[in-house]
Amino acid sequence: MDGTVFIFEQESFAFSCFLPGALLPGPIKYISRHDTFVTTSSSWKVEAYRYQVLAVASETGSREETLNIKTGKKVIADWTFNIGEQGLDIAIVEYPDVSTSILILGEHSIFCLSDTGTLRFVNKLEYDPCCILPYASLSEKCINFLVGSHTKSLLVYQDVTLKWMAKMEFVPLQVQVANFKGLRAGIVTLSQSGHLKVMYLGTDPSVFVPPQVESRDINYATLDAEIARLMKHVKSKSANSVITPSLKTEDDLSINVHVSPNLDDISLASEVKLKEEKPVPSVTVRIQMKSRLVLEMVKLEIHCPWPLACNQSDFTLTEINPNMPSETFVAVFQRFSGLPSHMEIQISATYTSAMGGRRVTMTKAQLPARLVLKPVFPVKTAVHKLTIDTNRAAVNLNDIFPDLLGENADGQGAALAFQYVGAGPVVTLLASKTSQRYRLQSDSFESMCLPLQELVARLNSHFKKSDHSDFRITFDGPLPLQEYFELVDTHYNYRCNAHKCKEILAQRASQFRTIQKRLLTRFKDKTPAPLQHLDTLLEGTYRQILALTDAVNENWSAEQMTANNLSSGTSLLNLLLRLWADMTKEEVKVLDSTLSSVVNPSDDQGWEESVDAAITLLLRTVMAKSGKELSVNPSPLTQPEDTSKIKKHIALFCDRIGKGTRLVDGLKDKKEKTVHITTSKTTVETSESMISMEQSDGADILNPKYKFGRKVNKGKVFGLPQQDIQEDDALSSILQVSLHGRGEPSQDLESQHHIESLVPDLDSMSDESTTYFLDESQQ
Repeated sequence: MDGTVFIFEQESFAFSCFLPGALLPGPIKYISRHDTFVTTSSSWKVEAYRYQVLAVASETGSREETLNIKTGKKVIADWTFNIGEQGLDIAIVEYPDVSTSILILGEHSIFCLSDTGTLRFVNKLEYDPCCILPYASLSEKCINFLVGSHTKSLLVYQDVTLKWMAKMEFVPLQVQVANFKGLRAGIVTLSQSGHLKVMYLGTDPSVFVPPQVESRDINYATLDAEIARLMKHVKSKSANSVITPSLKTEDDLSINVHVSPNLDDISLASEVKLKEEKPVPSVTVRIQMKSRLVLEMVKLEIHCPWPLACNQSDFTLTEINPNMPSETFVAVFQRFSGLPSHMEIQISATYTSAMGGRRVTMTKAQLPARLVLKPVFPVKTAVHKLTIDTNRAAVNLNDIFPDLLGENADGQGAALAFQYVGAGPVVTLLASKTSQRYRLQSDSFESMCLPLQELVARLNSHFKKSDHSDFRITFDGPLPLQEYFELVDTHYNYRCNAHKCKEILAQRASQFRTIQKRLLTRFKDKTPAPLQHLDTLLEGTYRQILALTDAVNENWSAEQMTANNLSSGTSLLNLLLRLWADMTKEEVKVLDSTLSSVVNPSDDQGWEESVDAAITLLLRTVMAKSGKELSVNPSPLTQPEDTSKIKKHIALFCDRIGKGTRLVDGLKDKKEKTVHITTSKTTVETSESMISMEQSDGADILNPKYKFGRKVNKGKVFGLPQQDIQEDDALSSILQVSLHGRGEPSQDLESQHHIESLVPDLDSMSDESTTYFLDESQQ
């Protein structure tokens, strides 16, 4: 390591000497013709030393004395050549057809020198080499050699000309050419893992010279017809093409997930951060992986929606045998306090396929709702209420929620209530006796998302088993945009607070460093000067930094909570829009992609600007009324100054859906959304009560021109103007008329008592006293 060369004669130590300028040892070769050693020094030079010079420079006779020597004669090189880069390897070429040459493999070049240090040629490389081997001289004065690279390639050169290149499975550390029985010119390589492999390049490639094509006149009509045919074929293939490869039955790995229908008898929840007296429930998920081939080092990952978690989220399987499927069990439970927007977990497995490429297999599974919901007694009053209609008589809730009855199992099945685990909000579900409606009510708007999803899914499953293929669920009430906009504002405010806290924290950190520099200057001064309260200012700044750091962490936790609430609220609004406009599956995909329920915390690209850009694009393309909207250039994705713009666009987006505009090209527009009212007494829901209205003998239609039975200005749909009013005024209008829970309260005391009599008394579940809001009032 110190540049000392030791010379041995067979097993006996001969002498040693120091090479000048040798900080680290480099490759060294011996030229028998001149009795010379060739090596590369740390100064990026090729140096040649004669054996006689090295022997004379040594004055010690034993190896122990050599290790203790501190002085000696200076060794003079026979010749030097500056290559300007680190030498990796040296090879000596001694063939009859070519003069003795020296090949030096550098980091970026290959140098060929004569045995006297004269440059013959240099070859610049476009890759990182790792080894070199001259193997023959097939033509006069030409050298054939092999070069291995870090790109797992083996290249064959003749002087500076590349003759052949072959791909390898590993990076070769050393390469040699050897002859074996039945195999000549076998290439022996050493891999990084210590494996020796013998390879064979094969025969010479055949050089095919295409025959000369006879020239002929160009027929443009035939060319146009052929181009049209090819373009039609390309268009048909592009329409049916997919970006990601479709999984086939013969894929290397398949994942089967089974979620236990029952909760675990003994909860396996760990590291729970909930205020729950009883143990948090958990459910066991069995993951079975079957492989067609033997797979090694398979990485399995389980992703649970927040606030759910599992006891182990990733596994590494060393081997999966096709004759023995691998099974993994995980327990899923609620760890944090919050509302899940969905109950779907995602399982992915990453492995190396038989072709050597990385593949990912993914699957999804649905968790039971009672993992996060528990049955409680129904609550009479609530702030937020939603009503959905069906075309079939209301079913017994005990039949469609048998796993969420609890102490309500002995009830009539007209009222159930669910509470989120961790002292969460309570959601009450009511079913009408005489009509075909269901109501959900809760003090938290976003908490109604999961119960409504469960209700819709279980109703569809219930009537599908009963062979009612024409069963439909609709939502004819006003859209709860005001409550949804409150979630948007809350999330945006926390984003702004995070930005402000980081700015102030950066200022205080800069101030802290400046004070430190001034104090250090005062302390180093030979003539001490008064500190002028710099120490007090330093301590105060330090405390401010600690307080700001705590504020950033608290704001981050609150922002994550509001992001999850916004995700639940967005999922709820999308579900209501789907029921409200009776969308197709293609439209539902576009709706979920546009008004996305995925709210990821990001400083560069937040949810507000992303959703605003998506809705704006949809309003200017598919949902555009005129070509004028198509010509507007999109704005860059930057954090908006406030939420007025996105709320205005969401309101306009809902208004156009209500007017029958479709979200997919090629679909016929629907009729404008109307709410049909029966001829008898019917109750219409407001924010504080249910208003009873006497209808005429003829069937009236309450369209957007009427507000709670009273005619309003012509041309308004859900509070939004059609042409003559600007979009800014449209937002305020929609917040006054179309939003749930913004109706005018009754001013008459007698009418107020009549309204209160229609409110259900859920404390008593008897037949006589249980009268719900959807029942027709008795004369």
